[in-house]
Amino acid sequence: MALRFMGIDPTTDGDECPTVWVDEETADIVVQGWKADEATESECLETGRIPDTEAVIRIPARMASILRTACDAAELRRAAG
Repeated sequence: MALRFMGIDPTTDGDECPTVWVDEETADIVVQGWKADEATESECLETGRIPDTEAVIRIPARMASILRTACDAAELRRAAG
């Protein structure tokens, strides 16, 4: 696996901040974010269960441009095959 760093929370203090990468082999988007609180997770459960292998995470809106860049990079990687 080769992860391409896309960006980190621009207001980071350098300690465990939300981060985004793109997997260069699969074009998957990989995110590290804050674990959702119980209220958020409960609301998400209204649309279906959350498998043990998955988690609800929260990414701050200020990272939207980083996520867009990651999505574009993933699409380009996938198209290149």
